[in-house]
Amino acid sequence: MITLYRPGTGWLHRLPAGPKAFGILVVVLAISLLPTSWWTAVIALSVTVLGYLASGIGLRELSRQVLLIRWIITITLAGQLLFLDIESALSNTSRMVAAILFAALLVLSTRVADLLDAFERGLRPLGRLGIDPARIALMLAVAINTVPVLARLALSVREAQRARGTRSSLFTFVVPFLVVSLKHADELGDALTARGVR
Repeated sequence: MITLYRPGTGWLHRLPAGPKAFGILVVVLAISLLPTSWWTAVIALSVTVLGYLASGIGLRELSRQVLLIRWIITITLAGQLLFLDIESALSNTSRMVAAILFAALLVLSTRVADLLDAFERGLRPLGRLGIDPARIALMLAVAINTVPVLARLALSVREAQRARGTRSSLFTFVVPFLVVSLKHADELGDALTARGVR
């Protein structure tokens, strides 16, 4: 699994994985429940910027994360604008962007092993219902890592195309991106199978 963890000494890095994941989940839920308005976009993006500044990770990493998900932002905003007015489209897109960036903040400040342990501890009570907490914890950790990993793969496809002098178009981007994404999924599946996860 590709790890996106960035070593650091800030308070967010020192916070245990369980409370950190719960706190970020609460923030994302609060942003998601805001009413649809111009202020929602302002609040969502402001809280995200404050989160990166307060955590010590900083605006440079935030701008890098935004750059990595620029295609997701573009496609989401374009899709919203087809069916909704500008205010609703911007509000919904900003909520989605905030959620992705906060998930990235969690992954950037927490080792994958610590996340797995925290999720497994939190899900342990479900074991009485016949649910395997270790499997669900692994699924959640993989899901949290997926968006930033796909964004990184998209960036590498774009850089490879620029290096070859390939003309930019949606088709010339999508096909290689799907190939590397499926290759990553196969490698992840093989790694999970090798560790006995079925």
